[in-house]
Amino acid sequence: MIGYVLRRLLYGVLILIGVNLFTFVLFFAVNTPDDMARLAIGGQRVSADAITKWKVERGYDKPLFLNTQAAGMEKYTDTIFYRRSVPLLKFDFGSSDGGRDISREIRERMGPSLALALPTFVLGLMVSVAFSLMLVFFRTTRLDFWGVVLCVVMLSISGLFYIIAGQWLFSKLLRLVPYSGFSGGWDIVKFLSLPILVAIISRLGPESRFYRSLFLEEIGKDYVRTARAKGLSERIVLFRHVLRNAMLPILTGTVSALPLLFMGSLIAESFFGIPGLGSYTIDAISSQDFSVVRAMVFLGSALYIVGLIMADISYTLADPRVRFE
Repeated sequence: MIGYVLRRLLYGVLILIGVNLFTFVLFFAVNTPDDMARLAIGGQRVSADAITKWKVERGYDKPLFLNTQAAGMEKYTDTIFYRRSVPLLKFDFGSSDGGRDISREIRERMGPSLALALPTFVLGLMVSVAFSLMLVFFRTTRLDFWGVVLCVVMLSISGLFYIIAGQWLFSKLLRLVPYSGFSGGWDIVKFLSLPILVAIISRLGPESRFYRSLFLEEIGKDYVRTARAKGLSERIVLFRHVLRNAMLPILTGTVSALPLLFMGSLIAESFFGIPGLGSYTIDAISSQDFSVVRAMVFLGSALYIVGLIMADISYTLADPRVRFE
């Protein structure tokens, strides 16, 4: 087991190096340092001196990968790649193109993102599993039929519709919660209630339909028929046997998503004015701050790899039959 985890960690490091290199090449293939300077200063009619000054202040005046004018190791270290991308492997995110400390911004914005993502994740998982179990319990009935129809309708609707409809209903008509914003203390409940509710409703359709398919697949197996033959009630069969044996595919989606909770929600945070990592990424894309975008892409990749490793380890806890040699 330890050897398996170490191999996965090694693979994760290699993948992070590849992601770092690929994003660097991709970003600088789209925009050269001169283009970045023009966008940051504003407009195409920018003097060459202003562009040069902007690049020198931020270290973009160096070659990308190889500095032929330098000697020794400085040929490789005195480059944009070494100064701007290699430190990401040490989780040193440096400064944005606007001169702000990216690591500090991440620390400050992680709290609001977690305040939104954690309740959404826990409550959404509980509601989706409970709803799908109810459909399985009343399978082949009208409740099951209309429940599946509701799931299909809900997963066919864009998440933006739930956000706009929720703001219109709960903020404009009922005036129960604010449209957007964020505050600390107990006021956080007032600002996060609507985003959490909207997120739970928007994920109810696809997740419930998926979990229902898992439970129906398990409920037709031999061990379930054996449990019923022993006189166990349908409720006990569902919760003690079906739910437990269906945990492996559920863990694949849930445990691997846990680290990504730190990244926040791009759409929800932007629409509800929550100063989290999701809105930070959207703002960086809008302003074409490529240093922030590269940092967030790298951080997301690292967290996703950690999540996949956690999912593999959790398999052995959910099912003792699973062992990694």
